[in-house]
Amino acid sequence: MKQITSTMAGTVLNVLVNSGDQVAAGQEVLMLESMKMEIPVEAEEAGTVVEVKVNIGDFVNEGDVLLIIE
Repeated sequence: MKQITSTMAGTVLNVLVNSGDQVAAGQEVLMLESMKMEIPVEAEEAGTVVEVKVNIGDFVNEGDVLLIIE
């Protein structure tokens, strides 16, 4: 299983995938907002979303797990 982690602290603006969704490498899976900028988070490899660990509006720190892909 592959964990997708946050590259910076910010607020979850949008979750673009759900558990069970297939994702491709490079696909945007989540959008963070930090310092009034929107930062896309991409899947590093293809797979199936096993679990979404965050909700819209959650604050995350750098290194926090956002999604798990299998």
